[in-house]
Amino acid sequence: MQYRSRGFETLPIVVKNLLIINGLFFLATNVLAGMHIDLTSLFALHYWESDRFKIWQFVTHMFMHADIMHLFSNMFALWMFGSILENSFGPKRFLTFYMLCGIGASFLHMGVLAYNFMELKQAIAAFDANPTVKGFSSLLTQHNLVLPEFNQLLSMWTGSPMEDGLGRNATMLLHQYYNIIINEPTVGASGAVFGILFAFGYLFPNTEMMLLFIPFPIKAKYLVGAYALFELYAGFNPTAGDNIAHFAHLGGMLVAFIILKIWNKSHRNHFY
Repeated sequence: MQYRSRGFETLPIVVKNLLIINGLFFLATNVLAGMHIDLTSLFALHYWESDRFKIWQFVTHMFMHADIMHLFSNMFALWMFGSILENSFGPKRFLTFYMLCGIGASFLHMGVLAYNFMELKQAIAAFDANPTVKGFSSLLTQHNLVLPEFNQLLSMWTGSPMEDGLGRNATMLLHQYYNIIINEPTVGASGAVFGILFAFGYLFPNTEMMLLFIPFPIKAKYLVGAYALFELYAGFNPTAGDNIAHFAHLGGMLVAFIILKIWNKSHRNHFY
């Protein structure tokens, strides 16, 4: 892959505008929330069974963030690594790369949600047909449903296993929980940012970096590899209360790898 010779810009045009847009979205979300206008329900990505799902959310969720630290961490990485890539790719190709990584990440995330929700929905349906305390306990364990309401009901039911009303309560609680989780929004530019991080490690693998929590230089390729392994482990071994879309991060990396491979094989080695 060839790079266009151009002067290095500390804050190139696309990165600068992405930083501004993300900042404006965050400001508008918080200001309008005080006026009882919920931008999250409109622009965050919702699961397609949700009444709040809109097709444009595959794009707009990339500009929404949960809190100031979420925004800062993504924007810092975008500036730090994205500036180098934009200077290498050129603005148009960098923007294309960024958007494709973010959108591709969201599709993988939705696919994983569909698989997990399908399994949970089937487990709930099986429990509805035969509501027992043993079945309830097994369902909670298998799907990592560690919530105070579930634990309290399980404790009561274990003490009174013949109480039919507790079975009905368990069924109702499970259906309420399912309706809640399919309406949970996904926000953030992390999928696109992880694509950028992968591209940096792929194109500049031996660049040495200093991290605050590691007292020695580490090459970019090892940092990216460690991130990928961590996200893979965390994705398959979620902890209770973990609200990070690990497979979206991996999706961004995967899309970045595919794009870079295609560009490497292309005879159109010019950059915009």
